[in-house]
Amino acid sequence: MTLAQFQEYCLALPGVTEEFPFGEETLVYKVCGKVFALSGIEDFESINLKCDPETAIELRERYDGVEPGYHMNKKHWNTVNVHAGIPNKLLLQWIRDSYDLVVAGLPKKEREKLGQ
Repeated sequence: MTLAQFQEYCLALPGVTEEFPFGEETLVYKVCGKVFALSGIEDFESINLKCDPETAIELRERYDGVEPGYHMNKKHWNTVNVHAGIPNKLLLQWIRDSYDLVVAGLPKKEREKLGQ
């Protein structure tokens, strides 16, 4: 996956904003003000994604390129190496899963605005 593919996919999801709250080096995607994906922009090596705690552990055990979230809550976040041979289709699904997990935690009114 390339940085451009990552950006394009994230921005195509309903209600998503692209921000730099941690400085110019860290690209952050939010839905309704809540973070669902982060990555370094200068060296696009990995993506931090929110994950169900049980699924997070399963993915870490199954894929070499998946580790506990770097600088994140290790229970709820995974860091995924984009150069670890994980198929793009799977990476895109994990991004969508992260987005859906965050949306599910939003108030009903916010979810309705997103068509969820």
